[in-house]
Amino acid sequence: MSNIPENLKYTKTHEWIDVQDDYTGICGITDHAQEMLTDIVFVELPEVGIEVKSGEQVAVVESVKAVSDVYAPVSGRIVEVNKTLEDSPDLLNSDPYGKGWIFKIDIKDKHELDELMDAAQYAEHVASGE
Repeated sequence: MSNIPENLKYTKTHEWIDVQDDYTGICGITDHAQEMLTDIVFVELPEVGIEVKSGEQVAVVESVKAVSDVYAPVSGRIVEVNKTLEDSPDLLNSDPYGKGWIFKIDIKDKHELDELMDAAQYAEHVASGE
């Protein structure tokens, strides 16, 4: 079973967000997503400063198996990207919830967080195979 930290919120498309006190969100792909992709070899990061809407494609992750879009879990402005992934995309496999974060977003509407899943709901979603 995939690692699903309790303190994060999740999307149906397998992204996670860690909401900070200042309503900045640290975002990445879930352990389940990286397991499905297998060996990640490239990450196309979003541009800092762009405004994105919830559910909008913001990054691309490429593995030896497939190319997969990464979607914004909430609307907001990209305030930082993890440049380390350019040279070490494998961090998404080895540490998806830590050093493998992809971008930080300044959350525009904190009510959108209510539409995301908690760890138990996400575990159920993964188990259902959707």
